[in-house]
Amino acid sequence: MAKATREAYGETLAELIQKNPKIVVLDADLAESTHAAVAGRKAPERFFDMGISEASMIGTSAGLAASGYIPFASSFAMFCTGRVWEQIRNSIAYPHLNVKIVGSHSGITVGEDGVTHQAIEDIAIMRAITGLEVYVPCDQYETRAVIEHVAESTNPCYVRLGRSKVEDVFDPDYKFDVNKVNVLRKGKDDIAVFCCGLMVQSTLEAAKKLEEEGISVTVVDVCSLKPADTDGITEILKNNSRIFTVEEHSITGGLGSLVCEIAADHCPRRIHRIGMYGFGESGNYKDLLKEYKLDGEGVYDQIKGYLD
Repeated sequence: MAKATREAYGETLAELIQKNPKIVVLDADLAESTHAAVAGRKAPERFFDMGISEASMIGTSAGLAASGYIPFASSFAMFCTGRVWEQIRNSIAYPHLNVKIVGSHSGITVGEDGVTHQAIEDIAIMRAITGLEVYVPCDQYETRAVIEHVAESTNPCYVRLGRSKVEDVFDPDYKFDVNKVNVLRKGKDDIAVFCCGLMVQSTLEAAKKLEEEGISVTVVDVCSLKPADTDGITEILKNNSRIFTVEEHSITGGLGSLVCEIAADHCPRRIHRIGMYGFGESGNYKDLLKEYKLDGEGVYDQIKGYLD
């Protein structure tokens, strides 16, 4: 069943806020879009709409965490990371406060809102902050697992979600360890493709097309970009010589950079990064994925072209 990861976030948080009286929810005037409003309707006394003031939202979240609460602070990924990077670094990460920052509408699939709303640098700038964990779930079930995990964690976290509905990758009964990579498809050739977020669906589609041409690739879902599953990624690098990464993010600082860093330290490999090489543009999200070769066909074309 197709469902946006932001929808799964709202549903899961609505369940958790009823079970845990320490959970509070903050939003920056976008609660219906982020689906944080679903939790707000279950516990209105613990829901705070901060208006169009992301800095106030982050500062208030820090204060609530210092008082023993578990704040979930939501907005579009562009605004709850880029606009308030200094507050996240100094008010949350440096004192190591238990705040969960949830950015919906990430990447180019925010679509018609255009470049100003398309966060393609958020993984990079969040990954750079000491002590902040970073998660990029690919479907509703992985999102649920991530939100349940960060609610139990005492570390500050960033969770990256999308606007558009995405097909399920996992089934409802899958047992997650969100800090480990998931090998979704074991290939027969020495080719591995690491992916995250909705690029998991695009990569699986591409892998199916490649299989029809006799090219069998391993597909690896990387949900946790920090802390990274260094051992799991290294093992896949050791067993494959041709490596690709696919992300709805700039090729600088995101998943591709992470895999390159691990390869440099543990298992040198030539790695071909597939992602954004510049800014996007306004348009229907399916058209944008096609334009920037990040849909299934585009990922197939890029992998096949590199192999050829």
